[in-house]
Amino acid sequence: MESSNGNGEHTDLPPPPPFIPPDVEPVKVEHLPEPVKKKVDRVPIARRGLGTKGQKINLYTNHFKVDINKNDGHFYHYCVSVFYEDGRPVDGKGIGRKVIDRVQETYSTELAGKDFAYDGEKSLFTIGALPQNKLEFTVVLEDVTSNRNNGNASPDGHDSPNNGDRKRFRRPYRAKTLKVELSYAAKIPMQAIANALRGQESEHFQEAVRVLDIILRQHASKQGCLLVRQSFFQNDPRNFTDVGGGVLGCRGFHSSFRTSQGGLSLNIDVSTTMIVQPGPVVDFLISNQNVKDPYALDWAKVKRTLKNLRIKASPSNTEYKITGLSEKICKEQLFPLKQRNGDGEVDTIEVTVYDYFVNHRNINLSYSGDFPCINVGKPKRPTYIPLELCSLVSLQRYTKSLTNFQRASLVEKSRQKPQERMRVLSDALRSSHYDSEPMLQSCGIRIASKFTEVEGRILPAPKLKVGNGEDFFPRNGRWSFQNKKFAEPAKIQRWAVVNFSARCDVRGLVRDLTRLAEMKGLLVEQPFDIFEENPQYRRAPPAVRVDKMFEEIQSKLPGAPKFLLCLFPDRKNCELYGPWKKKNLSDFGIVTQCLCPMRVNDMYLTNVLLKINAKLGGLNSFLTMEQSPSIPIVSKVPTLILGMDVSHGSPGQSDIPSIAAVVSSRQWPLISRYRATVRTQSPKVEMIDSLFKKASDTEDEGIIRELLLDFYTTSGKRKPDQIIIFRDGVSESQFNQVLNKELDQIIEACKFLDEKWSPKFVVIVAQKNHHTRFFQPGSDNNVPPGTIIDNKICHPRNNDFYLCAHAGMIGTSRPTHYHVLLDDVGYSPDDLQELVHSLSYVYQRSSSAISVVAPISYAHLAATQLGTFMKFEDVSETSSSHGGLTSSGGPPVPQLPKLQDSVAASMFFV
Repeated sequence: MESSNGNGEHTDLPPPPPFIPPDVEPVKVEHLPEPVKKKVDRVPIARRGLGTKGQKINLYTNHFKVDINKNDGHFYHYCVSVFYEDGRPVDGKGIGRKVIDRVQETYSTELAGKDFAYDGEKSLFTIGALPQNKLEFTVVLEDVTSNRNNGNASPDGHDSPNNGDRKRFRRPYRAKTLKVELSYAAKIPMQAIANALRGQESEHFQEAVRVLDIILRQHASKQGCLLVRQSFFQNDPRNFTDVGGGVLGCRGFHSSFRTSQGGLSLNIDVSTTMIVQPGPVVDFLISNQNVKDPYALDWAKVKRTLKNLRIKASPSNTEYKITGLSEKICKEQLFPLKQRNGDGEVDTIEVTVYDYFVNHRNINLSYSGDFPCINVGKPKRPTYIPLELCSLVSLQRYTKSLTNFQRASLVEKSRQKPQERMRVLSDALRSSHYDSEPMLQSCGIRIASKFTEVEGRILPAPKLKVGNGEDFFPRNGRWSFQNKKFAEPAKIQRWAVVNFSARCDVRGLVRDLTRLAEMKGLLVEQPFDIFEENPQYRRAPPAVRVDKMFEEIQSKLPGAPKFLLCLFPDRKNCELYGPWKKKNLSDFGIVTQCLCPMRVNDMYLTNVLLKINAKLGGLNSFLTMEQSPSIPIVSKVPTLILGMDVSHGSPGQSDIPSIAAVVSSRQWPLISRYRATVRTQSPKVEMIDSLFKKASDTEDEGIIRELLLDFYTTSGKRKPDQIIIFRDGVSESQFNQVLNKELDQIIEACKFLDEKWSPKFVVIVAQKNHHTRFFQPGSDNNVPPGTIIDNKICHPRNNDFYLCAHAGMIGTSRPTHYHVLLDDVGYSPDDLQELVHSLSYVYQRSSSAISVVAPISYAHLAATQLGTFMKFEDVSETSSSHGGLTSSGGPPVPQLPKLQDSVAASMFFV
C-alpha cells in the first residue's frame, strides 16, 4: 500500500499489526464497483485510398452537379397538427397538402410570405424562422377528404362519401372548419451539407438533405404526380404499358440529392411502378381475371381486388373509395328511399338499386342489373352504385406481387438502351423545371443540365481453370464449355427420371443429356428407370402427386437413389416444385434437378449439367489463383467467406415469415465451393436474428456455428483467421445494425467455440437497389464487364465503389454498389476490389460473370428455394388480415424442416 505525503510524494505505510484481538471484527472496505465500460458502436470505416489497377475509361453518370450559393441560413422544422372544431384530430391521410395550401393562401402576411417545404404529413420546413414558435390558424375546406399522393389515390381526387345516403347524389358538400397548429421543432443549419461534402457528416446533414428531397416531392405533387418515395409518376397515358391482368407499368422518374466526392449532385433515373388499369371497372375486372365477359367473373375475388380502390361515378363525376360489393345483384338489392307523398309528408319506400337509377334517375343501365353493385358507403350505411357507372381513376398503385408473365412483360417493355435512357433523363430534367421551384431558389440551388463525367477503370478478367488442366481468360465476361471438360466432374450414379406429365421424348432427352455429360467428363450410369405419373393423379393437390410418385419410386427401386431428374409440365412457379424439393432434400436426402423440357437443345442441356455437376459435388470451373494459391491475402491465411441475405414475402404478404440464408466457403484455399444454412424469422425483419443462438452453456443452435464447424472439417482442421462477410439487401440506414448487431452475433459464435479465438473481419454490403447508371460517351453499348468506379460520385468519406462485373446485353446495366463497412485485415483498395471482382466469376450456374459476388447470389437462391418448402394458407391476395405472424408477441414463427445430412452440405441451391 502507498500513501501520499504533503508534497505529493508516495510513502510506504507501516505493516498492519501482527495480532488482532478476538473480539474485534475487521471492517470490510467497500469498493465502489468499477464503471461498466460502455460498448463503443462501430461505424463504417473511412476510405483508405483509390484503386489504380485496370485500363482507364471515361464515362458519364446520371448525377447532375448541384451548386449551393447559400450556406449561412437555416431550415426551420415545424410540427403540423390538424384538428376539427371540437378538438378531434383529423387523421385523413393526404388531406394535409390541401390544408397547408389553404393556410398559405389565407395567412400569407402572418407567415411573413414564407414558402413551405411540406412532407404531406407531420413535418413542415421553412428557410428562416416563422414570426412565432407556435402558430394557430383556422381554415375552411369545402370537402374534407383524403387525397393521398403516395399510393392509392389520384392526385385530384376526393374521398369516400363517409356520410349518409349519397347514392342520390343530392347531399351538397359540407364545408369543414379546421384548426391548424404549427409548432417549432428544430433548427437545421444549411452549413451541414457543406460540412458533409468535406467528410464531416452529422445528424443535421441527413435532415438537411431530407428537406431538399421533400422540396422535390412537393414540386412533383403540385404537378399532379403520384408519389412513391422519391419517384414521381405523371398521369400521361404515353407513360403506361400494359403488362396484362388489368395492370399497367407506369414509367416515371426517381429524383434525389446525393453527397459525393465531387460535391452535391442530383441523381435522376427512370423508375417504374405498377398501377391499376384506369377506366370502366368492368373492363379492369375482365382483364384481371382473364375472362370473356362479366358473367364469368369470380365475385368473391372481385370483392378482394376492388377493396379500397377509387372510382369516379357518372353522371356526377364524383370520386369515391370502394368499400365492398352489395350482397345481391343490382335488380334485387333493396334500399330505403325517402320521398314526399301528395300531402307533402316524407314516406320511406323500399326500392331496388336498379329501379332507382332507371326509373327515378332516368339513367339507362344496359348490363348492371345482373351483377352486384359497388358499395362506397360505410358498413352500417351502405351506398350502392351500379357497376357500369363506375370508372377507376388513374394512378392507383397495384401493390400485389406480379405473376411471372407480368414480370417478363414489364421487363421486355420497359428496357432501354443506354443512349435512349440518357435522352429520356435529359428530357425529364428539362421538363421538371426545378430552376423555377421557389424553395430551391431560396436555398441558392442551381442544378447543372449535363451528365457528370467520371473516370472508371476496366479490371482484367481473372484466369479460369477447367478440365484437363486447361487455363483460359474469359472474353467480354463470358466463356463457353464447348470442347471443354468440367474442372472436377462428378458421377451421376444410382439415378432415375421422374416425369410429372411433361410432354416430351423422355428417352431422347436422357440420351442427349448422357452424351453431353460424358463430353464434359462426367461418368454417367444408365438410369434405374423412368417413372411416369399415373394420369389419375394429375388433378390431385401437388403434395399428393409428389407422395404418390415417391410411393411408386420406393416400390420399384432396390434402395434410395442418389439423384433424381424431374420433368415438370409447366415452366416457372410450378406448384409441384416446393413439395418436390422438400420431399427430396428434407425427407430423403436426395439430390434433384428439375426442368421443364419445352425448348431442349444442347445449350440448354449443358446449362442443366452445370447445375447437376455442382449439386453432386463437382466444380465446373474455378479461378486459377485458387489452385496456385495466389489470391491476395485470402490464400495466405485460412479465410472464410460468408454471403448473407434475407428474403421477404411478396408485397401484401405481411404474415409470411422472412427467410434468412447464410452461405459459407469451404475447403480453403478454394473460394468456389459453398454450403448454405437457412432459417425463418419474423415477417419483414431484415436483420438476421439467429446467427448466434445460445441454447445452454454448451450449446449454440445458431447459423454461424454450423458453418464454422464445416469450414474447420473441410479445411484441414483449421479455424479461419479472417472472415469476409458479404451482406445483401440492407439500406444505408441499417449499416450500423449490420456492424453492431449482426457482427456481434458472429463474434459471439466464434468466442463460444473458443474464447481465445479472435478472427479478423471484413464486412461489405452489396446494393443493387439504387439509381446510379453509367454510360459510354457516344456509344449504345453498355460499360464493359469489370468496370469499376471509386471516385467523384462515391461517398466523400466512406469506403464505397461501383462495380459492373457482368456484360449487360439488354437494356442499361445496373452496377452493384459495394460499401466496405469494416476491414480489420487492412486490404489495399486494389486487392479488395480484385477479390470482389473475382468472386463474380465463381458462380457455378453459368458460364459468365454475374453482376454481384457469387456468395450473395447463392444466399438469395438458398432463401428462395427453401421458401418454397413452407406451405402457407392462401395469403397471396393481400394483407395481414389472416391474423398471421407478428414480429413481437405474435405466434411463433414456423421453422423450416431440417435438410438431411447427405444434402445439407451440398450446393443444393444452384
